Amino acid sequence: MSRPWSNGYVADVAYIEGYYVQQSPMRLALACCIGGVAIDLPEPDDHACYLELGCGMGIGALLTAAANPGWQVTAIDYNPAHIAVGAGLARAARLDNIHFVEADLSQFAESAEGRAMPAADFVSMHGLWSWVSSDVRAGIVRLLAAKTRPGGVVHVSYNALPAWQGAIGMQRLVYEAGIRSAGRSDLQAQTGLTLTRDIKAAGGKYLVESPLASDLIDTTSAMAAEYLSHEFMSAHWAPAFHADVAAAMAGAKLDWVASANPLENFNELMLTEEQRALLDRYNDPIMRELIKDTCFPRQLRHDVFVRGARRLSNEERDARIARLTLIPVVSPGELQTTLHVPAGKAEMSDPLKNMMVAAMRGPATIAELLALEPGRSTPAELIGVLVGSNQCQVALSPYGLQPTSADRLNRVLGARVRSIAEAKTSSGLASSRLGGGLLAPPLVQFIADRLLSGEREDRADAWIEQLSADILPEKRDKVREVVNAAIEQRVPILRQLRIVPE
Repeated sequence: MSRPWSNGYVADVAYIEGYYVQQSPMRLALACCIGGVAIDLPEPDDHACYLELGCGMGIGALLTAAANPGWQVTAIDYNPAHIAVGAGLARAARLDNIHFVEADLSQFAESAEGRAMPAADFVSMHGLWSWVSSDVRAGIVRLLAAKTRPGGVVHVSYNALPAWQGAIGMQRLVYEAGIRSAGRSDLQAQTGLTLTRDIKAAGGKYLVESPLASDLIDTTSAMAAEYLSHEFMSAHWAPAFHADVAAAMAGAKLDWVASANPLENFNELMLTEEQRALLDRYNDPIMRELIKDTCFPRQLRHDVFVRGARRLSNEERDARIARLTLIPVVSPGELQTTLHVPAGKAEMSDPLKNMMVAAMRGPATIAELLALEPGRSTPAELIGVLVGSNQCQVALSPYGLQPTSADRLNRVLGARVRSIAEAKTSSGLASSRLGGGLLAPPLVQFIADRLLSGEREDRADAWIEQLSADILPEKRDKVREVVNAAIEQRVPILRQLRIVPE
């Protein structure tokens, strides 16, 4: 059921709360390094500005503000319910360096508030571009042109073509059936999805023969209703070709640099040898990306653009990457040395495994890791594998102290967790050493809050009792197993990142 003011957007159901590491300033800086572009990376106490467009409930913006107390963070969303949640969390955590704004981005650039907003060093928009009208996209470009600093970095995610072409008909079925039914947008989405399942069962050609549409129909039953309503029930839903997004961003003097997903920047992992030969016919990066998107499935692109790209030579790029410091975000026992990528299964060589094992021991620069196996890998390859496999993150301030602003926000986030059965997607904890957030499910948020309150792990029995209040007795042993595993595997990481005290 749309609101009169919603202009075709889903506004009667709040979007899922989440944190997406591709929005992290450090992840964007890494993408620039891999793409051979120099950027200036401010420290947590420096004066810098971060802007998020379409922030939802603002978890990523909150984590960035709490981890970087010297920065000014602005978070903008069209839905006042989202802004109310984000602003409430900021007040509870007493964060004075974040400003939540309810605004229509089709007009914001020309508004008094838009003109007064500081220019941004980093801009991120996740889950926005493919779901808004052409007027809003034009307004976004005008805002980026006016408010991205020279040298500033912009991240935009969107549903990508041609990957989505096989499911365009499916989305239209969901939307058209949904808007003709009663109820909220989440109920409308379920009505439309039921129709697609029925048509597929009846042998509907374009739902049976399209791998993406068929897979989506089979998997959506397990997805959050809030996500499905926002994904499928926007009147403006429109996947895009990378070339068209790059052309739009050029209107703000933005140059495409790389993907915020590190592994996607390494063609050896994404493409077969024959496909790489076809790619090598072209030097133009936009044409090369179109070939890549045609060869391997990439439903959601995470593109990184720079306003005024300062290009580096390969030697300069490698030298910058070699100085970066990695911190593990998985326990040593969780280390994976086999990657499953579009080009096949990639088994790491023994020298690379040795460097990966060393990285699990704690903060280390890329140069230090490479020195363990001289000449066996390049800086870009090593950091791409370790960060791209989500086993390490790049540290902004590897030996810095956690600010009290981060502690306060982490306690606010953890205190909301009442049961292990709560299901929130990809939430996080603020980490100044990472310059943003650490992916953390609700259970880990809860544990962080308890440790920040002064409790120790020997209180685990009390934690389990609290988290199991609404769990069937026969499932309590499973809760104990999950909680103890989280304590064993996650708490050492939280301590190394100074998210919780030693």
